[in-house]
Amino acid sequence: MLRDYQGALEDLDKAHVLKPNDVIILKTCENVKKMLKDYQGALEDLDKAHVLKLNDAIILKICADVKKMLKDYQGALENFDKANVFEPNNAFILKIRVNVKKMLKDYQGALED
Repeated sequence: MLRDYQGALEDLDKAHVLKPNDVIILKTCENVKKMLKDYQGALEDLDKAHVLKLNDAIILKICADVKKMLKDYQGALENFDKANVFEPNNAFILKIRVNVKKMLKDYQGALED
């Protein structure tokens, strides 16, 4: 694998110009930006994808993960809460939400999850 993330991002930007409403392109851009540690840029792409697919728990979960990387634990928790609305009792979402609640020292909330 070449690991030319910057080159990949340039190609994805071109694809995004051609298909600005393509959620897959936006999610792929987000993934490449995470590889480049451009977490704010990744969040911007996720926000655009979320506008296109409002009820997508996966986008909300990824958004929460990126916010967690940025140490925005409250923002991450809000996204995990929204994701849980669309996929109630998803064990994966709940497990990560428990970890975020512990980081926020909400031990009771973590126990309830």
